[in-house]
Amino acid sequence: MPRFVIDAGVLLHLAERGLKPAPGNELLAPTLIRSEVLSRLHEAVHRGELPDDVARARLEVIWRLRIRLLGDAVLRRRAWDLATRFGWASTHRAEYVALTQLQGDALVTLDEELARAVDGVVQLATIGDLT
Repeated sequence: MPRFVIDAGVLLHLAERGLKPAPGNELLAPTLIRSEVLSRLHEAVHRGELPDDVARARLEVIWRLRIRLLGDAVLRRRAWDLATRFGWASTHRAEYVALTQLQGDALVTLDEELARAVDGVVQLATIGDLT
């Protein structure tokens, strides 16, 4: 069973388009994804880019997806080290990379900058691979 680590952008993309992982594919994410998704949708509503009811409906779709959320001490230490290695001030992106290194088979991200930075550090996959 392939284990795909997905970031908040991918999760929002899946919800927006009504996509689901293909049978047999497991979704993994660091626990921070819940706050990131909630914040991004609220920010979109606040900016007037998305109606409140649409954002709330997407949250319902997201909360129904089966995603294994992880955030133990080992992951946090690895994320710290990766953020330092890549020169990132925040550890958010590093948590996705750390989780991929520790438990995932591939990282799925729509963040092109992140994908370029970690190419060769972790295996990358596409939304097509996931769905």
